[in-house]
Amino acid sequence: WCVRHRRTVVFITFAMLVLSVAGMVGPVEKQFFPGSDRPEILIDVNLAPGTSVTTTDTTVKRLEELLDSMGGVENYASYVGGGAPRFFISVNPEHPDSSFAKIIVTTTGPVERDRIIAALDQHVANGTFAEARIRIRRLLFGPPVDWPVSFRVVGQDPATLRKVAHQVREVMSHNPHVVNPHLEWDQRVPTLKLEIDEQRLRLMGLTPLSVAQQMQYRTDGVPIAEVRQDIRTVDVYVRGQGAKRAQNEPPIYELRNEQGQKIPLSHLGEVKLAYEDAMIRRHNRELFLAVRGEVKNAQPQDVTKALWADLESIHAALPDGYRIDIAGSLERSQEAEDSINQVFPLMIALMVTCVVLQMRSFPGVVIVLLTAPLGVIGSVVALLIFKQPFGFVALLGLIGLAGILMRNTLILTQQVSDNLEDGMLPSDAVVEAAVRRARPVVLTALAAALAFIPLTTDIFWGPMAYVLIGGVIVGTAITLFFVPALYALAFRLESR
Repeated sequence: WCVRHRRTVVFITFAMLVLSVAGMVGPVEKQFFPGSDRPEILIDVNLAPGTSVTTTDTTVKRLEELLDSMGGVENYASYVGGGAPRFFISVNPEHPDSSFAKIIVTTTGPVERDRIIAALDQHVANGTFAEARIRIRRLLFGPPVDWPVSFRVVGQDPATLRKVAHQVREVMSHNPHVVNPHLEWDQRVPTLKLEIDEQRLRLMGLTPLSVAQQMQYRTDGVPIAEVRQDIRTVDVYVRGQGAKRAQNEPPIYELRNEQGQKIPLSHLGEVKLAYEDAMIRRHNRELFLAVRGEVKNAQPQDVTKALWADLESIHAALPDGYRIDIAGSLERSQEAEDSINQVFPLMIALMVTCVVLQMRSFPGVVIVLLTAPLGVIGSVVALLIFKQPFGFVALLGLIGLAGILMRNTLILTQQVSDNLEDGMLPSDAVVEAAVRRARPVVLTALAAALAFIPLTTDIFWGPMAYVLIGGVIVGTAITLFFVPALYALAFRLESR
């Protein structure tokens, strides 16, 4: 029947392929890498920029008391004033910051982990820690991604960046799947600036360098040596006594010149209160301000694409020299796909070369290559039925699936060639090859599909397993009908 109605079979097959590609682009959820099943919980504590370590530590201790009252916590470690060392591939250590702290909580299992996360989220929502922005999350597989949804506002003027970034944040706040949208750096911190009269400085026997060194000694301290502590090297600082450091009036600080005379700081210039950015970030040497947020009940890539469409009006009104770039999970996903695309030409060239050496005819090569994407049909069906996302690991499975289906096509076409050499009529040779090779092809396909069933429960390999199971079963079934019809159409065989 397939040989007689070859055009209909080929048309139906390509129609199914087009619908499957549309399903892959549309309804199928997109995901970069899945969450980990490890029992750890990461808690990020962000207070206002410029907050002292002491104040940050007070908030952390309140969080620790809350954790102590919860069951299911095996242990926890707190890092105040900076991030934790890298203990998992997807965790980036944060830079030192007196207003930041990180708590790593180890629970007794995934069930307790999810329960504790829900309880902590409820406390945060109720305003228990209103003085801080607290982020609670579990570990993720894959390369480090600081925030799942993020946009970079790139430009030159920090004030303009803030204005545009607040507009982006407003759009993000209206999305029901975005939680805690915020600017990476926004609030400015107060600083004291000393405007020195250089002529007066020289008259008093001081230099700007000596003033800076003495001020550093009175505040942060001056490094004088290094000592080894276990496997680390620790700097040794010397600084003024606590009573002197506790003075909150810098103008009354006393400095010494080369003659040992005491000179009040107020005699050297004027101390003024000013405000400055707590941090300035650059990407590819360009100043940017990131607007980022967490995602709830959705995939980050889907949310990012929806927000990107909502930002169209802001794009149109951007001043010259300013732009908005996509960051977060979608950017890292595109980078990973680009790394694969770089080797695609070589892979396709080698694949075509092997097929040409085997088939030795242009129509035969085309038949084999046209069966490569048929696995998408079954993969999309499996992903939609079992509600699995399509991510980087699933993409690797889809690429491998193309090779499996092309192998089946090579088996069928080789059997057709053998039948023709035995003197069969072309149409009979095609039908007999499909019938004769159906059993081994189906059995090998079922064996491959059944072998992936144990992986379907794995959080990391599960999507790839569903892609391969659905693609192998459906793709093999379609191949057994599609290849004879396409072969008869390509070689213009007469129907009988």
